[in-house]
Formats: sequence, structure tokens, C-alpha cells
Amino acid sequence: MKKIFILILGVLSVITVSAQQDPQFSQNMFNKLANNPGFAGSRGVVATSVLHRSQWMGFGEDGGAAASTQNFSIDAELPFLYGGVGLNVVKDNIAEFSNLGLQASYAYRTELGVGQIGMGMSVGMYQSGINGGALKSAQSGDPVIPTGDVQGSSLDIGAGIYYNTQDIYVGLSSAHMTEPKIEWSDGQDFDLTRHYFLIAGYYHELNPVLSLNPSIYLKSDGATSQLDINTNLIYNNKMWGGVSYRLDEGLILLAGMNVNEDLRFGIGYDVTMVNPMGNSLEVMLGYNFKINYDKPVSKYKNPRFL
Repeated sequence: MKKIFILILGVLSVITVSAQQDPQFSQNMFNKLANNPGFAGSRGVVATSVLHRSQWMGFGEDGGAAASTQNFSIDAELPFLYGGVGLNVVKDNIAEFSNLGLQASYAYRTELGVGQIGMGMSVGMYQSGINGGALKSAQSGDPVIPTGDVQGSSLDIGAGIYYNTQDIYVGLSSAHMTEPKIEWSDGQDFDLTRHYFLIAGYYHELNPVLSLNPSIYLKSDGATSQLDINTNLIYNNKMWGGVSYRLDEGLILLAGMNVNEDLRFGIGYDVTMVNPMGNSLEVMLGYNFKINYDKPVSKYKNPRFL
């Protein structure tokens, strides 16, 4: 209980100083719709992805994870809408503190040079809350911590641009653009800070069976930033292994495989160097459904592995 109380105080302190609030993902190169609505429909299939992240394992009660995040996303190209649509759901729990984000997105897609560009927006709902009653024995009369289960929700809007060719991708996006204020049922406010995201990657063929996929992922709220530098070595376009460096935090070990043409499995393990809360584990499963319709041949090619 003491650990959980310390963690809750830390979370509430983060809210007070308006630091980064969105959950982080280690397999960001496979989870682009989570932060960029411009990505919707870029792969020409109905693409689904499920991700589970256990954060700071060993810090929670009974040695479990102190935080967990679940993410489900689905997107598809719809030529009659001149682009693609998507749905992204994120559930984030930190001890007794919880967030739920639900975003529907649309991206207008068109050819640009040898590639394609998507310009998208997302509209949805963001809900947050805390079960203060579960911490009653540890509150000691602190007025910042609610005495019961409180929650609230607000409209949430995002936007993004995503460009890709067969070998490269670049995306720039923003979440919580209107910086909505969520009023909890006890009268306290939970303010969402606007976030910015930059993703970029490159697919380089070393030989007929080996390829290299370096990428970066930058997240910022205008006051603080977090940078991931990633590199994956891909064998025969079926299996991959790699490492990421998260600036000022630690290393991430990456591995996965395309089980078949449509099914993908990946895993990421965070080894923290400076964070005493413990390491983290992330598991990803993706499945693509083919779309059968007649469409004109485009000048660009679909991305190979991105």
C-alpha cells in the first residue's frame, strides 16, 4: 500500500505540473495509428492490432506491474472516401488511476511524388478517473486525493500528416489539440496537455535476405520531450530483432515475426537504467484482412515492412 500511495502522489504531481500524460509504446514503429490519424488507410488492407504493456514490473502490489496499458486499433483504406478510416482505443491504468481514450479518425490520401501522403483528423472521447477510496488508509487527510471513486470525460481532437514510399515514412501529429479540461465528479479538474509526435523510418536492403529498419519516435508536450532511436534487423521479411535507446531512460530489446502473410507477433522488453521502478514488457499482435476491389494502379508502391 505504501508503494501504491507513493505512485499515486507521483501521478498527481505529474498532473499538477502538466508533464507528458499519454502512455508510451516501445513498439512504436508498428503502432502508428495510436498517435497519428494521418496513417489511417496507408497499408491498403483492413489492419488490426492489439497491444498490452506491463509497466514497471515488480513495483506494484504483490510484485506485479505498477501500470498497464492496452491498445486496440483498426484502420482500412476506403477509396470511395478518397482515403482511409480508423479506430483507436487506449486504456491506461496506473495503480488506482485510470484513463480511457476512444478516437475515430479519417485521413484524406493522395499521391505525392513517388509516395503517398495522408492528412487526417481524429475525434473522440477521453475519460479519466481515480479510485481514491481504495487509498483511504493512506490519505492522511490530503485534500489532493479524492476520498471516493471519481471520473469525468471530455471531447478530444487530434490531427496528423503521414507520408510514405516503399522504403521510407515520416509522420507529424498532435493529440489533445484543444487541451480539454476534464472535470471530475468531485469538482477537481484534470487538464489534458497538447502533445506532439514525430515518427520517421527507413527500410534498407543489405542483401536478398537481410534488411535494416532504423527509425525514430519523438514525443513532446512543449515542455518536456522523449526520444526513442530504434533499429531492427529483418530476416527474409519474416523475423526481426533489434534494440531501441530511449534517451535518459534505458534500452529496449525488440523481437518478432510474421507468422504468415497476415498475422504478426512482436515483443518489447524495456531495461531501465535510471528508473528504480523496474523494467517493462510489451506484447503486440496484428492481423491484416485483405480488401478485394478494383482500383487503378498507383504510381507509388505500398511500404514493404513499415
